[in-house]
Amino acid sequence: MRVRQLSRDLVMGARFAFAGGREGWIRLLLTGVGVGLGVSLLLLTTVLPGALSTRYQREDARADHTYGRTIPRADNTLVIADVDTTYRATDVRGRVMEPEGSRAPLPPGLERFPRPGEMVVSPALKTLLASDEGRLLRERLPYRVVGTIAERGLVGSHELAYYAGGTGLGARIDPPNVARIDRFGSPDVPPQRSDPVLLLLMIVVFVVLLMPVGVFIAAAVRFGGERRDRRLAALRLVGADSAMTRRIAAGEALAGAVLGLAVGTVLFLAGRQVAGSVDVFGVSVFPSYLNPSPGLALLVAVAVPTAAVLVTLFALRGVVIEPLGVVRTAKPPRRRLWWRLLLPLAGLGTLYPLIGKGRDNGNFNEYQVICGVLLLLVGVTALLPWAVEAVVARLSPGPVAWQLAIRRLQLSSGTAARMVNGIAVAVAGAIALQMLFSGLQGNYTKELQHDVTRAQMQLGLAKKVPVDPVVGALKATKGVRGVIATGDATLGDRRQDAQQSTEMTVGDCASLREFGQLASCRDGDVFVVKGAEFDTGTPKLAKPGRTLYLDPSTRGDEEKHAEIPWTVPHGLKQALPRKSPNGATALGLLVTRGALPTKAVPAFWGTVYISIDPSVPDAKDYVRNTTARVAPYTTPQTWAATEESARFTSIRTGLFVGATCVLALIGASLLVSQLEQLRERKKLLSSLVAFGTRRRTLGLSVLWQTAIPIALGLLLASLVGLTLGAVLLRMTSATVAIDWASVLTMSGLGAAVVLVVTLLSLPPLLRLMRADGLRTE
Repeated sequence: MRVRQLSRDLVMGARFAFAGGREGWIRLLLTGVGVGLGVSLLLLTTVLPGALSTRYQREDARADHTYGRTIPRADNTLVIADVDTTYRATDVRGRVMEPEGSRAPLPPGLERFPRPGEMVVSPALKTLLASDEGRLLRERLPYRVVGTIAERGLVGSHELAYYAGGTGLGARIDPPNVARIDRFGSPDVPPQRSDPVLLLLMIVVFVVLLMPVGVFIAAAVRFGGERRDRRLAALRLVGADSAMTRRIAAGEALAGAVLGLAVGTVLFLAGRQVAGSVDVFGVSVFPSYLNPSPGLALLVAVAVPTAAVLVTLFALRGVVIEPLGVVRTAKPPRRRLWWRLLLPLAGLGTLYPLIGKGRDNGNFNEYQVICGVLLLLVGVTALLPWAVEAVVARLSPGPVAWQLAIRRLQLSSGTAARMVNGIAVAVAGAIALQMLFSGLQGNYTKELQHDVTRAQMQLGLAKKVPVDPVVGALKATKGVRGVIATGDATLGDRRQDAQQSTEMTVGDCASLREFGQLASCRDGDVFVVKGAEFDTGTPKLAKPGRTLYLDPSTRGDEEKHAEIPWTVPHGLKQALPRKSPNGATALGLLVTRGALPTKAVPAFWGTVYISIDPSVPDAKDYVRNTTARVAPYTTPQTWAATEESARFTSIRTGLFVGATCVLALIGASLLVSQLEQLRERKKLLSSLVAFGTRRRTLGLSVLWQTAIPIALGLLLASLVGLTLGAVLLRMTSATVAIDWASVLTMSGLGAAVVLVVTLLSLPPLLRLMRADGLRTE
């Protein structure tokens, strides 16, 4: 009987929501849009794990590395060259292929192998090459486009990738850049041990991004609360008791939540199609990636209406609805602080046992982490209404606009707090994550030894590739300031299986000075590097008249039996070691070209260091174009001072993408909430204007009504965010340090969102101040 009565009252409330006339439809629409925005983001979140998994599967399916395997030529083999490049800071995946038989493996996404001089490109690359923006890249890819790569061969809709046909690759095999394969796909490699700290980061990111969504959905189902309560008083006149009116109100909220589910689904499906044309922080997906898990989608469909009913019943617990009105105009009882403090304290207590766990003491308990972070963030939503009430009750009088704003906040501080709860939670979580990322960045960032003041790019040349033509072409390239070129080989004391060995670096005098401190130098000189650490072979081998042999391991299989002897000349000079541009300390012998026989030149691996003029736009792309022309299948490496962990970077990128979506949602939700509040006060605003109140005064009062709660919310969010960030850093055994720049940035972003929303609400506010707002139907 009780279930039947509950169902009947909920259905009645839903009917009132749809049959409430123009006001009812507006209220229902605002609630539906507000809930729909949250539902769309929740649905987007449910598809993220599947989308990331699909990207990894696509990447794995097209993997073409041999991982040290030696594969003989056969009817089912393919020689493939890795010619990845970069165009204006965007990576371009490139492969040149030569099938060696009729059963050679075909890459995913291709219907046939491109012939020599042809290439199959991704749709994004095809668009780029056809535009003026792709002019420099067209010069680098001297192939004719004959088709596009299908979706199953790409990891994202904006990925730049191509497969080209080549010839003579079999003679260039030099793993890993040029290799022979018999299949695509990664071999079975043992799984890497998961990093507990990275798992903790992912868990906290998801909680921080989803929490503001839940807070806003809870606030959206309470749109129009004051008018709804006055309508419920009329139901008391016709015989409804208090419990029945609360159930009817819950039915109205249920109707708005169900409409929000429909709106959210439509927004999600529309966003799913738009996602294919969006590239956020270098991450793009195909719409087919964004298929929500049935279980998670069902959870959202059940949780949102259930939450709407429970939130409404909870909100009406302190409202007395009588037949003659709603007891809300009397001074409400003061909010109690003690139980509100229990939430963040319980969160700290939940996380405290995990402090000091770090990376070496097993994984963090994900449920404990989620519970602790949720309690701390929920504490923001519990403490903010108390803080707003306590502060506005003590504010002193001021101008008319200030007094109007303060009086309104004193009468409905809870409503004002609900408006900014979502952004306060988002800022608190963002501050904590920024602290965590800043504190852990050093653990996942490796300082590279490259001396970027001497060179900014490096080009490694394969054996037999002449260095001089490459150097000449690079020196003539626009934007190149200087070029250093050397060759490297290993010298041994025997023809095979040498017992003693040393390194040899060959180049002109200017280049050798970058590797050793030379008193004087001319062509034909040979220098012995003295004092190099761990160099025990050079003193024994560098003896005038002794015959040494270029190590066969520095040459290809076809030259395994080649022997190139070299006699150590008389008149050896001394050189002190100096760090080379790539950060390594030179050792062994520094040899000018005149001291080597011509037949020894092909045995050396060439290395070219390139200095770029930063004032020349696209200088690095000019270098890449030159390299593609004079040294095909060779990709220049761009140097950086540091290198960051790929997984750490991907998690941070995911945070930026999610935070962008959440900020967009918060902005839209705040605008909807602001419009709903203004609509509730339409008659009041019109009455004030009719009595002579200036429109500017009312506009300023609305601004103060938003600014005061958001200032308190950001202050509370900063406090909770710093506390949560410090606890998370202690959990990872990292040093606790406050990144004040991040705190100010996140608080500034939150304030900027509120300012934009307030400015967008001014035109509706001016319309609501017109005299026709006094009309009563």
